[in-house]
Amino acid sequence: MTEERITTGTGSGLLAGQVAMITGASSGIGAAAARLFAREGAAVVLMARRADQLASVTAEITAEGGRALAVPGDVTVSDDVRSVVEAAVSRFGGLDCAFNNAGYATLEPSLHETDDAVYERTMDVNVRGVWHCLKHQLPVLLDSGRGGSIVNTSSTAGRYATGASAPYVAAKHAIIGLTRAAAAEYGDRGIRVNALVVGTTRSEMIDAAVQQYPHLEQAFIAPQVQKRMADPREIAEAAAWLCSPRASFVTGTAMPVDGGISAQAKAG
Repeated sequence: MTEERITTGTGSGLLAGQVAMITGASSGIGAAAARLFAREGAAVVLMARRADQLASVTAEITAEGGRALAVPGDVTVSDDVRSVVEAAVSRFGGLDCAFNNAGYATLEPSLHETDDAVYERTMDVNVRGVWHCLKHQLPVLLDSGRGGSIVNTSSTAGRYATGASAPYVAAKHAIIGLTRAAAAEYGDRGIRVNALVVGTTRSEMIDAAVQQYPHLEQAFIAPQVQKRMADPREIAEAAAWLCSPRASFVTGTAMPVDGGISAQAKAG
């Protein structure tokens, strides 16, 4: 196991020698993070439901000389998450950091018109998914004796009423709560837990929404100080920094990566 860990990842980079687990890794922010973490020296263990796309991202990383393992699964299923964590330990000798990025959102009418099934699915993926990840990642980080870092993807909807659907706003607020609770509980044991407060980012989900409702393009951009959406790589860069030793004194934070939306938000 020790020999495997010595050869994990590349010899240099922000995450050199680390083993990282990334969820929602088949596209968007997750796929961008998978590529970036690998280029920064980490061995990456990738989880998503879409096995074909996950395999494609993994093949791209290995073709560039990186180390990657695809483990298809659903974050709403505890056993699936456990299997991914176990695969990280079995294949690469442990786990040092995680980017819990899998999410789910829909375009919904008013709260009173939203089906219960939409609420349940939104909470299940976004909140229960992070819960499952924390439950299975934390014991491995504790057992290693090295500590580690976990980053959870929230949203500007986790800080403000952005106009997103009520279930999504509730779910992203809950992720920040879980992040702070875990940071407070495990900080004295060397484990850092942070959240990203992500602004609107180009993704399959956003592109599909804009295609269906073209007026949303301007609605998404308008609140941004920079007057554009983020590229997934920009969010991945923030996650990589939080996972790295360079963020060693940062924990329990909800860090905005939002194009300046938070600069204009009213206090209260």
